[in-house]
Amino acid sequence: MKFKQLIDIIRKTHFSLQQRAVSAVDRNLTVRNWLIGFYIAEFEQNGEDRAVYGDKLIDKIAESVKHIKGLSARNLNLFRQFYFTYPQIMQTVSAELRSSDLGKFEVNFKKSTLRIVQTLSAQLQQAENKELIGVPPNGLITNLSFSQFAELIRLDDTLKRAFYEIECIKGNWSVRELKRQITSLYFERSGLSKDKTKLSEYAQNSAITLAPKDIIQDPFFFEFLGLKDKDIIKESDLEKALLDNLQDFILELGRGFCFEARQKRITIGGEYFFIDLVFYHRILKCHVLIELKIKAFNHVNLGQLNTYLNYFKKNEMQADDSPPVGILLCTDKNQSLVEYATAGIDNNLFISKYQVALPAKEELQKFIEDEISKRNI
Repeated sequence: MKFKQLIDIIRKTHFSLQQRAVSAVDRNLTVRNWLIGFYIAEFEQNGEDRAVYGDKLIDKIAESVKHIKGLSARNLNLFRQFYFTYPQIMQTVSAELRSSDLGKFEVNFKKSTLRIVQTLSAQLQQAENKELIGVPPNGLITNLSFSQFAELIRLDDTLKRAFYEIECIKGNWSVRELKRQITSLYFERSGLSKDKTKLSEYAQNSAITLAPKDIIQDPFFFEFLGLKDKDIIKESDLEKALLDNLQDFILELGRGFCFEARQKRITIGGEYFFIDLVFYHRILKCHVLIELKIKAFNHVNLGQLNTYLNYFKKNEMQADDSPPVGILLCTDKNQSLVEYATAGIDNNLFISKYQVALPAKEELQKFIEDEISKRNI
């Protein structure tokens, strides 16, 4: 064996077993989420004290398990929907339960796991009597990540969902590609196309395929493993250095800035977005959102920041808070640009106060130029 062959086999061994490890974790994540959805549905139907919680059940559960990352009310509702959309998965889940240590424990709604397995088996028998189209249960769990399931359960049409299941598995699509194909109406175009095979070949050849890093960086995956949001984002060396120094620079100004979050994750319309830096200004009593773009200014960037500001106004702003303000920093080799965004602020007095309390645009522009100069960019 030559040295080059040795290196090649080490690499292949690593990536092969890494893929198996990632797939095993993702499979367990999918099973967990389906089971949680099942537990909630069972409690809604048979829980002894279910009437006490009523419509607030999901919120009560989320509050009780808030120490477990990823079990927000939104996700719990998603898991419940997952269970109702994919009842056929119970066949695989039943087998998982029988072979796991879960059988040793009682579940929260006072039924043993054995009882759950029996219930699942009875429901499975009913499901088998129905005509369920699409990929077999084990094939679904083996080949699709939960993030892909989260996209698929948005589709109400069973035939359309089965179509995308098959195409997604066949092409080993990433979540992003699955979204793109759904948005481009691939199913509808296929129905209208005279040569469906040719259209399928074209779609698969132009598709972005799934790689191990796509799963490893998946928010659901990270929540399941208890990792931090900031670990999801793979920043470039330049962006990381600028953000590190910008964070310190803002705090050193001593104008009432309190650091709150780096790569703050928010969810809008079922999609995840990350805000570079979030501060709270104790004098202005408002959030300050900072977005850094390692490129020249684009109106899309300003639109994105305004979206974040509107999100904060609706979901994060307290009754005695002032409206949030955003600062957009854009840079390229030859220029730097600072844009302030004050979404929906009509009162000129507030704007004037912001201009006094926030860093001057000239200060921020000089910061960017100095940082770029240090790195000979």
